[in-house]
Amino acid sequence: MKPIKKFLVLIAAMSTLSTACTNDFEKHNIDPNRIETINPGTLLNPVIYEVASFNTGRSNGFTFDLMQVTLPFGVGEALGVHHYNISENAGSSTWNTYYRWLANLKEMREAAEKVNDPNYKAVALTLNAWVYSLLTDTFGDVPMDEASRAGEGIYYPAYNTQQEIYTRILADLETANSLFDAAKPMVYGTDILYGNDIAKWKKFTNSLRLRLLLRIAKRTEMNANAKMAEIIIDPVKFPVFTKNDDAAILKITGVTPLVSPWGRAIDFTNGRAAGEFFIDNLNEVSDPRLPKFFTQAKAKDGTVLGYKGIPGGYSGNNAQFNFTPSNLNISFATAPMVSVIMTYAEVEFIKAELALKGIAAGSAQAHYENGVKAAIEQWGAALPATYFANPKAAFDGTLERIMLQKYYALFFNDNQQWFEHRRTGLPVLPKGNGMVNNKTMPSRLRYPTTQMTNNATNYQKAAAAMGGDDINTRVWWEK
Repeated sequence: MKPIKKFLVLIAAMSTLSTACTNDFEKHNIDPNRIETINPGTLLNPVIYEVASFNTGRSNGFTFDLMQVTLPFGVGEALGVHHYNISENAGSSTWNTYYRWLANLKEMREAAEKVNDPNYKAVALTLNAWVYSLLTDTFGDVPMDEASRAGEGIYYPAYNTQQEIYTRILADLETANSLFDAAKPMVYGTDILYGNDIAKWKKFTNSLRLRLLLRIAKRTEMNANAKMAEIIIDPVKFPVFTKNDDAAILKITGVTPLVSPWGRAIDFTNGRAAGEFFIDNLNEVSDPRLPKFFTQAKAKDGTVLGYKGIPGGYSGNNAQFNFTPSNLNISFATAPMVSVIMTYAEVEFIKAELALKGIAAGSAQAHYENGVKAAIEQWGAALPATYFANPKAAFDGTLERIMLQKYYALFFNDNQQWFEHRRTGLPVLPKGNGMVNNKTMPSRLRYPTTQMTNNATNYQKAAAAMGGDDINTRVWWEK
């Protein structure tokens, strides 16, 4: 059995266990190999691994095409994601995966409350906020209050609005920050993300809160700007990432159960090419990440052409390209590897944007340069001493420059490039002549068809409230 399935089988088995015996028959028929109770740490590592590795796969299989990081190559001329042709069930695996693990996070939080462990409760609240943010940013309104309650007879959950969801998860992150207690060690096993380092978990909680507050900053009723300024001004009360070592990046060692999401690494590089937009901007600044990210292109006769991609949304077939484009390095799919949850570089770019807009004190240029340096070093490269001497890399006092480098910092970070593009419209991506959907970047994924059939009444209410179950319906924080 594959390690990833072992996680699922273990959790499925444990989630059905009863913690109390009600008669003598049960007392005398206990399986000695069966775990009778779930402690707060039982589900922590499976949740971290499964969601993070799933998100890594989604970056590769969806966000890369949408954001012109990589594109299909060698697959004819069929329409795909880079043409903004999004299938009806494009979000089904996202929906099913997130709700599966949200149910386990609910159980983890309840177990932490039962044993009165504040740190595990804080971690459960943080991870719950992380997964719900990914879910609602992908679809908009989704079930929350009535989700994962089949055991209570709620089989057809009502949907919560995105505003309700954000209000809840932001409050939960604030609560989590107040719960962490360094004097009470995490004793239920060693977590695979931070090795039970409570200080780093607390930094992740507040860094995630910054991300989500920035995402909803356009919604003035949420008072997000003041809350972000409060976090920035008081790093003692609200510590955030201050170095790459703080970042929420899962190290996938290759030792079971921390195995690569790709069963065969060779499949990772098949039928794809680097995106021209992504490559060209890195070429303009001689970025040291290029050899870390990509192979070099070759002419038909084998001549090395350097780093060269193909345009997003191209029309016609691949015969139009008379060279073999750059491709992602196979090392991204070969353990040891990493799965990115949230980086220190992202925090610096958030601070740069807040400083630029006068929302928080600080030097926008300094935070911008810190973010670029962190993003480069995160992938094992070194920042050249002359990097910012290049006018294309130097801070020019614009949000466009910040967001271009943030785009690279969010490389392989689930759907964050897409979410941030929807928030800001940046970076401005080329519009290929083969694009459909009026060459408009989709704003969401449609609800899975199973919601239409199995939860029809609540689905219809949610779709109507949002303005239609359409990929171009803008979610609450975009309006």
